[in-house]
Amino acid sequence: MRTNIEIDDDLMAAAMAAGGFKTKKEAVEEGLRLLKRKKAYAALLAARGTLFWDDSDEAWAKAREERQLAETAQEPAATYEVKPAVKARKSQAGAQTKLRGKGKSA
Repeated sequence: MRTNIEIDDDLMAAAMAAGGFKTKKEAVEEGLRLLKRKKAYAALLAARGTLFWDDSDEAWAKAREERQLAETAQEPAATYEVKPAVKARKSQAGAQTKLRGKGKSA
């Protein structure tokens, strides 16, 4: 997206020197990425203390076992026969062929 903005020359020069950027565009884009990461990091910090994490060997073994069970679980075979609720209609092509045969002949 093309955008024209006024940026303080000293601030831009300092940012480009600090990050080793060759262009102003690189410096601005990296600054925007930094703000995005900072916001995501703040959300992670807000969740601090609200999550439970059990890093013991027993917990990992249990999680692995549950995952394997979920991957191998299969639906039981149906014990009934599925039948259509309504009889199927004749195809439109067949009906049109019959109508053509009853018309006037040329």
